[in-house]
Amino acid sequence: MYRYLSFIAPLLTFLVLLIFWEFLVNYNKVPLYILPAPSDIFLSLIINYKDLFSSAFITLRITLFAFSIASSLAILLAILFSQSKLIELSLYPIAVIFQVTPVVAIAPLILIWVGFDNAEYAILILATIVAFFPVLANTNLGIKSVNENLHELFSLYGAGRYQRLVKLQIPFALPFILTGMKTSIGLSLIGTVVAEFVAGSGTSTGLAWRIIEAGNRLDIAKLFAALILLVILGIFLFLLISYIEKIVLKRWHDSSNI
Repeated sequence: MYRYLSFIAPLLTFLVLLIFWEFLVNYNKVPLYILPAPSDIFLSLIINYKDLFSSAFITLRITLFAFSIASSLAILLAILFSQSKLIELSLYPIAVIFQVTPVVAIAPLILIWVGFDNAEYAILILATIVAFFPVLANTNLGIKSVNENLHELFSLYGAGRYQRLVKLQIPFALPFILTGMKTSIGLSLIGTVVAEFVAGSGTSTGLAWRIIEAGNRLDIAKLFAALILLVILGIFLFLLISYIEKIVLKRWHDSSNI
């Protein structure tokens, strides 16, 4: 019952908000270029569906590529950290520097180095940088959180470094890795959108460019339609990683039952 209620309640709340929004806009006769009604946004989505959906596909593609690259590099680096304290002390502060540096500040440099003709590669690099640290930090924490008694048990049975890593540390860190990935996938989308805004010269045709284009033309209904597609993409990506987490942890970890 609670499972169905958790699904239906947000939908009903959202529907009530849409009806209230529609009523207020029409009752106060708010101009379309200031705040369109939900019906105007839906109509704009239908009229401009080709442009918007092709741009959504570009944003989604870059986001998934950036997330895949960031996750793979972060997990590999965290494994290296677990095998060498010197490597961790040398590289972890650099990773922190990339994390705390606003992507907007370094985006112009990346664009210059990569070239404005290759704006999509610059966007990919920036989104990867943004998505990288949460997976690294969570994987590193997960590997370090292995119970000392389990380490002693593996030592008792004469397990080597590789066996300890593959059969103990990585499985133990898996819930941490997936938690980092759930954060990272959202940040990857945010990084893609921010990078598209910075590269907004027409060479990038993702959803962020459609938002800039619609804003410049005061086509606010189209702007909202593009924004809604971004929200839907974010929800889809989060639910995708959550589903993968549930499948992976289903049979052996308590968190999958929450």
